[in-house]
Amino acid sequence: MQIKIHNLTKVYDEKRGLLPVNLEVEKGELVAIIGHNGAGKSTFMKMLANWILPDDGQVLVDGIDLKNRLAMVRKIGFVPEVPNLFDFFSVDYNLSVFARLFQVPAARTEEILEEFALVPFRKDRIQVLSKGLRQRVSIGRALLANPPVLLFDEPTSGLDFEMTTEIYRMIQNFHRAGKTILFTSHRPEELKSLATRIIMLHRGSVVFDGTPEHYFQSEIHETLYQ
Repeated sequence: MQIKIHNLTKVYDEKRGLLPVNLEVEKGELVAIIGHNGAGKSTFMKMLANWILPDDGQVLVDGIDLKNRLAMVRKIGFVPEVPNLFDFFSVDYNLSVFARLFQVPAARTEEILEEFALVPFRKDRIQVLSKGLRQRVSIGRALLANPPVLLFDEPTSGLDFEMTTEIYRMIQNFHRAGKTILFTSHRPEELKSLATRIIMLHRGSVVFDGTPEHYFQSEIHETLYQ
């Protein structure tokens, strides 16, 4: 089992947070995390990405504890809903500074620029880029250390049809390359197009865990999350 999650907990107040969650994810799965706003999806993803600390629980990726932050940046790449890039600096700078932080060779920056068709924009500041291009930079940054696990929080939020299609293609390519992927989504078409497994959170707890086929045939889809 590649990812083991035991009693992962984060409580903000009586209405928001994540109650103890226990899950296992096998290598190569493409898992959609769904639920209403406030269900705990982003909290769950940000804890896996080490952006926020849990109140309790443990996450192991390939046997390494999430608390080992230096090791985990080589295990998990996170693409947040809103790219947290240095807006006043260039694409080049944003990638190179994280390459140093992740302790990967400088040549890896060039590979990412090529792979994500960012070479023509390498000297452009992030703030002048389109939302689609900013998303490409954010995904490229997450891939710098070539981690085996990728997390996407609402990866197509606010994107047009063309860029949404490109993000779908990227995620499918990463999956075919053997990456384990977790993503949050509100879009039924994304669940049908991408997911091999659906996990639904409701009020901080897991209320469904199964295949897309079973989810769309389930009572929970019909009554709770249409």
